[in-house]
Amino acid sequence: MRLLDGRAGIVTGGGKGLGRAFALHLASLGAAVVVNNRNREVDSAGSVVAEITAAGGRAVADYSDVADPHAGEDLVALALSAFGRLDFCVTSAAVSAPAMFHKTSVEAFAAVQTVNVLGTAGVAAAAARHLRGAGGGRIVLVASTAGLHGEPTVSAYAASKGAVIALGRTIAAEGASRGVFTNVLLPYATTQMTDAGMAGQFRDAMTAASVAPVVAALVDPAGTLNGEVIVAANGSLRATSAVEWGTVRVPSTLDAAGLAGLLGSSRAGKPHEYRTAQDAFADFAEETLP
Repeated sequence: MRLLDGRAGIVTGGGKGLGRAFALHLASLGAAVVVNNRNREVDSAGSVVAEITAAGGRAVADYSDVADPHAGEDLVALALSAFGRLDFCVTSAAVSAPAMFHKTSVEAFAAVQTVNVLGTAGVAAAAARHLRGAGGGRIVLVASTAGLHGEPTVSAYAASKGAVIALGRTIAAEGASRGVFTNVLLPYATTQMTDAGMAGQFRDAMTAASVAPVVAALVDPAGTLNGEVIVAANGSLRATSAVEWGTVRVPSTLDAAGLAGLLGSSRAGKPHEYRTAQDAFADFAEETLP
């Protein structure tokens, strides 16, 4: 029996790049897949569905724009009508609008957030509502290390992916008691979005397909990982975390040099990792209150 036999899921942005690789791999492991991609002509969801069905798998195409507020509910409804169930959701649809921050416009910045943040949130929320009622499931949000570390020339994209990371950790905390486990994937891969900036020596190694097994493991119904943020590329991965370093006291007067020294002392201290901001606050308060 294959890992995902009898399971069904949604993959957004599934017509090309990472989403296509995810959809093909999940289908090869037995999953029935709703392949979503808004472009009907180039890199279409239909062509990916044709590949899956030609290989003996089950898939249906959807051309919703994830920025449409109704897209999430429509995708869930399609999965239920086509396959009779929904077990997982992978949000891979995203756009980028490269520009130096001081040269971008509010409108261009907002357009990226609409697809990458609201589009991710809308689909994930619809999936979460169903999965909570169905007794559990798996959600994988695809973000980027740009959202973890920042990245010059893609401020809108980096901000959106930072939001997706925070969103994923929040969904994970909320869904754990209902068996809805959410994790965030930060892939490095050569895709249409990254090809121009990918150095030649990395292009062939950083394939979208090399990341797909991590996605499969994250939607494995036997898995219980929750709230993880994982960097993956080239058949390898790294666990990541939000870290707060040591706590140091701040004097009543402080200048720039003094602040730099305090931060250095903090970084030399004990690292703290937390699952939620509430946990971080409680620990900070305990350390600093008399």
